[in-house]
Amino acid sequence: MKISLDWLRTLIPTDKPAVEIGQLLTGSGLEVEGIEELESIPGGLRGLVLGTVLTCEKHPDADKLSLTTVDVGDATPRNIVCGAANVRAGLKVVVALEGAQLYPVSGEPFKIKKSKIRGAASEGMICAEDEIGLGTSHAGVMELDTDLPNGTPAAEYFGLSSDSVYEIGLTPNRADAASHYGVARELRALLRQPCHLPDTSQFHAPASAARNITVEIQDPEASPRYAGLLLENVKVGPSPEWLQRRLRSIGLSPINNVVDVTNFVLHELGQPLHAFDADQITGNKIIVKRAQEGEKFTTLDAAERTLKAADLVIADAQGAPMALAGVFGGKTSGVSDATTRVFLESAYFQPAAVRKSSQVHQLKTDASFRFERGTDPHMVPVALKRAALLLQEVAGATIAAPIVDEYPQPISHTAVRLRLPRVERLVGQFIAPERIRQILTDLDILIAEESQDAAGHAEWILSVPPHKVDVTREADVIEEILRIYGYNHVALRPHNSASYLAKFPNPDPEVLRQNTARLLSGQGFSEIITNSLTNSLYFEKEGEKDETLVPVLNFNSADLNVMRPTMLHSGLEIIRYNVNRRQRDLKLYEFGKTYHREAEGKYLEKNKLVIYLSGNTAAETWQQKSDKTTFHQLAAAVQQVLASFGFAQPASQPVQHPYLAGGLTLLAQNQPVAHLGAVSPSILKRLDVSQAVWYAELDWDFLMRKYKNTLTAKELAKFPEVRRDLSLVVDRTVTFDQLRQIAQRTEKKLLQSVNVFDVYEGENLGAGKKSYSVSFTLQDPTQTLTDQAIDGVMQRLIGQFEKQAGALIRK
Repeated sequence: MKISLDWLRTLIPTDKPAVEIGQLLTGSGLEVEGIEELESIPGGLRGLVLGTVLTCEKHPDADKLSLTTVDVGDATPRNIVCGAANVRAGLKVVVALEGAQLYPVSGEPFKIKKSKIRGAASEGMICAEDEIGLGTSHAGVMELDTDLPNGTPAAEYFGLSSDSVYEIGLTPNRADAASHYGVARELRALLRQPCHLPDTSQFHAPASAARNITVEIQDPEASPRYAGLLLENVKVGPSPEWLQRRLRSIGLSPINNVVDVTNFVLHELGQPLHAFDADQITGNKIIVKRAQEGEKFTTLDAAERTLKAADLVIADAQGAPMALAGVFGGKTSGVSDATTRVFLESAYFQPAAVRKSSQVHQLKTDASFRFERGTDPHMVPVALKRAALLLQEVAGATIAAPIVDEYPQPISHTAVRLRLPRVERLVGQFIAPERIRQILTDLDILIAEESQDAAGHAEWILSVPPHKVDVTREADVIEEILRIYGYNHVALRPHNSASYLAKFPNPDPEVLRQNTARLLSGQGFSEIITNSLTNSLYFEKEGEKDETLVPVLNFNSADLNVMRPTMLHSGLEIIRYNVNRRQRDLKLYEFGKTYHREAEGKYLEKNKLVIYLSGNTAAETWQQKSDKTTFHQLAAAVQQVLASFGFAQPASQPVQHPYLAGGLTLLAQNQPVAHLGAVSPSILKRLDVSQAVWYAELDWDFLMRKYKNTLTAKELAKFPEVRRDLSLVVDRTVTFDQLRQIAQRTEKKLLQSVNVFDVYEGENLGAGKKSYSVSFTLQDPTQTLTDQAIDGVMQRLIGQFEKQAGALIRK
C-alpha cells in the first residue's frame, strides 16, 4: 500500500521528517518497506538559484556569446558565459551553480562544471526553461519578475514541491489503516496531535426530489448498509492536474474526473465508491441481492462471467446485475464520456460475501481488498459527501437529490472488558492508567464503564468502534496499547520468564529436519523449496482422469490446479530450469508434503524428503576427470540419512515405483522407508529434462515416528579384526542383499560386516550366472580369534550359501 506524505499532511499537519514518520509507523506495526522521493520535475531544481545580471558584454572571440557577471547572493559575483540573445544587465534570471544536475526536456541530463568557453571562465549557467524541464521554449533565458533576493532557491520561486511516498506492508488485520486517513489516525496516537477528516460542511442536498434512485436491500446480512447520491449536469473529462498528481503519487493512472474522484476518496478515507450512469439504472431502483445460479454478467473489463448463487450483486428494478458488489462494476452501467447523470454508491458489505466473489471470479481490486478485510460503516455517508463536493469542483456536478441511506440494523460498537493488571502481565511492564486512558482515547476506543473486581483491581468496559475490525478481545486491546506505547519502551529484564511452559515434542521435528539438512548440505547438496501446487496434466493419461488428485477449486493458473501427489515433478522443473541455463551438475534435496484423495472421499497428507542427483559429480579440472553421477552415490546419501535415524543396514528389494526405471526400495522394520533409482525417461521427456536424473524419496513421517533419541556407547574392541573373502557364483536373480542376510542369520556373534567388492558376469560362468566377490569382517571382543574359530565360521557360511542360495564357491 502506498501512502503519500504530502497527502497525509492535509489530514494531520506535521513537520516531522519523512524518515522519522516512517520509523514511528514501523514501530507501531505499519511496516514501512521503503520510502520513494517524488519530484514534480526531475531533480527538483536543486542547485538552481535566482540571480541578477550585473554586467553584459560581447565575447571578444565569439559573436553569439556574451560575458556576464551575475549576483547569486554570494560575496563575489560570478562570471558566466551566455549564448542567449536576450541576456542583458539588470535581468533577473535562473542560474545553475557548479555541481547542479540539469534535466532538459529533450536530451540527456548533464552536470554544470566550471569551464572555459573560448578562453573565458564560466562559473555556472543562465538557464532557459527547456534546459531545466519547466517548459519547451528555447527562445532565450528566462526573464523573471520578482523581488525575491538573489540566491533564493529556484524551487521556492516556482512553488515546486517534493513528496515522499511510503510503501507500507499492510498486514491483513490492519484494515483500519488501509487509507491516508487510517494512517493519519495512527499518527494521531503516536504524535499526540489531532487529525481531521476532510471538510464536508459545504455539502447541501435538496430536501426532496421529484425523481430519485430508490434502494432495496434484500440481503441485509451481506449488505448491512447501502447509501447513494444522485448527481446531475456531470461533465466527464480529464481531471485537473492536482488530482492527477495525487493519484500518480500512489501509482494510479488517471482515467476521467468521475472515476478519479472515486479512486481518490477510496485511498483518502478507505471507503470504496462506485459510480453508475444513472440513465442506465432501469426503473430508477437499485436492488442489493444474491445472483441467480448461472446468470451471465459482463464486467467493466468486457469479460463475460457466470455468476454463482452466493454472489452479491447490485441490480436494477428488473433484477439485471449492474455490479458485483464490492468487487467490480458492470460494462453497461459504467460511466462513459456521454454520461451526464451519476448515481454514487457508498456501502458496507459483509467481508466474507465479498471475499467469496473475489476468489471465485479471480478479481482483485482496490475495493475488494478493503471490503474483504472490513471497512468502517460510519464512513459511508462521509465518503459520499466528500466525493460529491469534489465532483462539483472538477466535473461541474449538481446534487439532484438527498442521500439515500438504507441502514436497517446499525452496527454497534464492540464491548470489551479490560483488566488493568492484565495489561502489566501481558506487556511485562507497568503502564500508568492515565497513559492507557490517553492511548485508548487517541485510538477512538471509549471507556464506557469503570469498576473494580473483588480484589480492588481496576476494570474498564470499553467501546471499540467498528473500524477496529481486529479488536474483539482483551488481548487485542492490550496489543493496541502496546503498539502505541512502543515496543522499544518495554525494558528487557536480566532474567526473562514466562507464566507457563509449553510442551515441546520429543523428538522435535524441526531439530531433526535441521540435522538432516546439515548432513546433506555437508555432502554438497543444496536445499530447494518448490510449490505445493502443480499441473494435473502431469498425471492424467489420455482419456482417463486421475481420481486420486486433490483439485484446487479457485486456482489462479491452469498450470497450478492440483495439490502435488509427488514431489518429483516440482523438482524436475527446477532441474530443467537450471540445465537450460547451463547449470547441469546438480545435487538437490527438499522437505515437503504430498497430497492424495482416497476412495472414501478422505484426504491424505504425507511428509517426504526427496533427493536429486544429475549431471557430473564435480566440475572437470586438470586434477581430476569429471564422472557422471551414479546410483551408488545417491544410495550412499540415503544410507547416511537412514543411519542418522538408527537404520544403519536397511533391507532392500527391487523398486516398484511408477516414476522410476529400476532401483531399490529400502526397508526398515519390514516397512518401505525409501525408494531410489533412475527417473523414467518418459517422465523426463514429459517435463523436457534433457539429462538423466537419480531420485530418492524417503518417508519422513515414518522416520519421525521411529526415531529414538538414545545413544549407546560401546567400548572399542581390544582385539584385532580378521577379514576373509569368498567368491560366490549364484543365479543372476540372487541379490547381494539376500547373501548379506544369509550371512547375518548364520553368524550373529563374530560377523561384524559384509561387503561386496566385485561383481562379474561372463560366458565362462554359464548362462544366467554371476559372481559376487564378498569380504567378511570377523572380530571377537573378548579374545583374539584363532584359525580354528575363523575356519569354523567360514565353513558354516559356505554351507548356508550353498544351501539357501545355491551358491558355488570359486576356489
